[in-house]
Amino acid sequence: MPLQFADRLNNVETSAIRELFKLLGKPGIISFAGGFPDSAMFDVDGIRDASNAALSQDPGAALQYGATEGFGPLREQLAHFMGQKGANDVTADQLIVTTGSQQALDLIGKTMISPGDKVIVEGPTFLATIQCFRLYGAELISAPVDGHGVKTDALEKLIAEHKPKFVYLIPTFGNPSGALLSAERRKKVLEMAVKHQTLIVEDDPYGDLYFGETPPPSLLAMSASVPGSRELLVHCGSLSKVLSPGLRVGWMIAPAELLARATMCKQFSDAHTSTFAQATAAQYLKAGRMPATLDKVRSVYAQRAQTMGDALRRELGQAVDFVQPQGGLFVWARLTGAGCKVADGNVFAKRAIDNGVAFVPGAPFFCAHPDHATFRLSFATVGEDKILEGISRLAKAL
Repeated sequence: MPLQFADRLNNVETSAIRELFKLLGKPGIISFAGGFPDSAMFDVDGIRDASNAALSQDPGAALQYGATEGFGPLREQLAHFMGQKGANDVTADQLIVTTGSQQALDLIGKTMISPGDKVIVEGPTFLATIQCFRLYGAELISAPVDGHGVKTDALEKLIAEHKPKFVYLIPTFGNPSGALLSAERRKKVLEMAVKHQTLIVEDDPYGDLYFGETPPPSLLAMSASVPGSRELLVHCGSLSKVLSPGLRVGWMIAPAELLARATMCKQFSDAHTSTFAQATAAQYLKAGRMPATLDKVRSVYAQRAQTMGDALRRELGQAVDFVQPQGGLFVWARLTGAGCKVADGNVFAKRAIDNGVAFVPGAPFFCAHPDHATFRLSFATVGEDKILEGISRLAKAL
């Protein structure tokens, strides 16, 4: 007898990125496909010291079951960490620790989405978010994005028309767009949240990975200047891109009522995030090593991003259009078709594989009306020599 799976699985499919990884076993492939930090950037000595401190100072707490809301010392350190980034009024009891920010998004889906609810996301946006929200039955609506983030005038029209359950945004160096939402647009987002009484979910895994000037404050940090907006804001953070994905430490700051329900749902899912990982992260933050780690990571990624941008302009010329990233892990590009070159990202991806280089076509990052000319390149895990060689191979694939 065939297994009868839940109807909700009819709304989702396997990640296009995961499927692409099956092709990367070919010898000599240069991959720009992954959205990972470079493991060579991990502060192994600092994490080792932190884990040793967790085991030596309070081994019972580090190795025992813990509170679903999170390990107390880590919640305190994360509140302090947020304060250093301008969200000065965040307290430990206003956040819960999650198993990466991906779990925070899942908890939002569980607590907020009923089948048929409308949710607005950016077009393009994080692929796993599209899959997660669809799993809970959301009808996703795409808000247009340019090089400066979501177009707020268009977003407000969509909010007024569809009255969504919430709006999901990655304002700072979004995945895949790499776009940085301007301070002016951030304020407009907060103002429209109050005007339309619409919940805004701010996902911020890349905000610390800036290459030059410090980006505008997060929506959370700016909410103090827009009365009433804080009560309509959820902020998701993560240590995955700046410290280690393997720790699986993220957090969610939200209105008390939502936070309580998310905590209840988390209890059903995993009881709590690994206490050992949390205790290690708490010791690491307490030791004060994060600023130096971030300085190193920013410097390396900035150089790789510049190398990739320069190579794209030199090798592909008018055949591709993109905005030079100011932070994050990605270059988001669009094929122009100039010079009768390839204009479809899927076709380009297949030809690129044949030439020994991989990237992710852009279409899966759209919940509706995909732009098939787009594609995403990650510069984070590839050295500059490999970047130059990879972009040269891309030019041959055109």
